[in-house]
Amino acid sequence: MEIKDNTFARQFETMVDEGLVSVEYSFQEKKIFLTKINVPESFEDEEFISKFLKNIMEIAIERKFKVVPILPKIVVFFKKNPIYKELLPPGIRL
Repeated sequence: MEIKDNTFARQFETMVDEGLVSVEYSFQEKKIFLTKINVPESFEDEEFISKFLKNIMEIAIERKFKVVPILPKIVVFFKKNPIYKELLPPGIRL
């Protein structure tokens, strides 16, 4: 999976057959706030979204960012993947 960090649009992007899949973000003090997931209308592959989020977590680890999940779907991802809970800033509990 090839992920592009589109800093101008403030989103991570990848292409699927149906079109562009993206996760919007904002930054504040070495924290990345994941705010929205955009998928093509006909796209329903939840497993792909999970893999996409795992790749974004790896980018956060490489860049030494803490991750703040704003979107409920991303909170569920953290609950299903406790290995990434170390990326949560102090004081954030899910």
